[in-house]
Amino acid sequence: MAGGEVRLAKLVKAFDEVTVVDGIDLHMPGGEFFSLLGPSGCGKTTTLRMIAGFEQPTSGEILLDGKNVALTPPHKRNVNTVFQGYALFPHLSVFDNVAFGLRRQGTPRAEVRRRVNEALAMVHMEAFAKRRPAQMSGGQQQRVALARALVLKPAVLLLDEPLGALDAKLRKILQIELKALQQEVGITFIYVTHDQEEALTMSDRIAVMHEGRVEQVAPPEVVYEEPSTTFVADFLGTSNVIHAVATQATASGCEVRVGEFELTAGRGAIDARGETKIAIRPERVTLEPHGSTGPNRLAGMVERVVYLGNANQIIVRLPTGEALQALVQNTGEKLAYEQGDPVRAHLPAEALRVLADTGAAEIEEQAAAAA
Repeated sequence: MAGGEVRLAKLVKAFDEVTVVDGIDLHMPGGEFFSLLGPSGCGKTTTLRMIAGFEQPTSGEILLDGKNVALTPPHKRNVNTVFQGYALFPHLSVFDNVAFGLRRQGTPRAEVRRRVNEALAMVHMEAFAKRRPAQMSGGQQQRVALARALVLKPAVLLLDEPLGALDAKLRKILQIELKALQQEVGITFIYVTHDQEEALTMSDRIAVMHEGRVEQVAPPEVVYEEPSTTFVADFLGTSNVIHAVATQATASGCEVRVGEFELTAGRGAIDARGETKIAIRPERVTLEPHGSTGPNRLAGMVERVVYLGNANQIIVRLPTGEALQALVQNTGEKLAYEQGDPVRAHLPAEALRVLADTGAAEIEEQAAAAA
């Protein structure tokens, strides 16, 4: 389906004296699965509501296929919204819930039946057409809500934490189904979530939001592997963020000092100098016996071992007092380290990133460049 391009330009939303969306710039090409990710209160839902037309921006533009719709009523925008609460009519059957919008548009009866059946088939709910919402599970109701939104053939589908009320196992199943559905229908999905796994699993690109601003916009693997700020590194997944002092450039990156130990960080803001922070994911940390030698190693003591099923999380206390997490896969063999063991933690230079927190102007430049 052609169209569905969304562009937000210097978008601001303030309630009285509180600014909840603070001048964001985003570009979402047609057909993209784009996620707004961030903690509660970061402005992601307000941004979605402005795209839907449920909130009017204080200033800025909302461009849908090149046309500014910032002041256009919701029913005149070619977008539809799926909410966490499903919002199905309890007294109507599944078929009638999905057909509701088409009938209000005056669509001929034969076309209503054809399009409703097609929409129910897309979400595998054909056999439930005569049931009412109370006769279905939460996951089934969510599929009906999706069908009801898609049957109107919007250019953009907005999804406000639609899986939040479901149990963990069902959420994982529907994450895969939702991404497959988006690829099948080919329309733009804009998805709001605070769940990092959801965003990483489904998105083509992610905008990480914090205090009304966009911290980073990139594909999931880039946001995860190459966080641009301390907030992104700390919020997305689990990351070790360690205080360090950047001293000088090296042939392979930036030399940093953590306590009395010198390390080389090969990624990130390698031109940084002075007080800074470095980051590394737990799965990239390797634990070795205390007597092992070599570059990029820190001494430490095993403080706690947490069994996770498919892996063991080992928390190591460093001489600086900071904690370092390592993730050791469960191979079925006895774990080599126990609480109280002295160890060496190997932090490979290519996995160690220097973080540089940016100011507001630089964040805006990053978002504009990503667009």
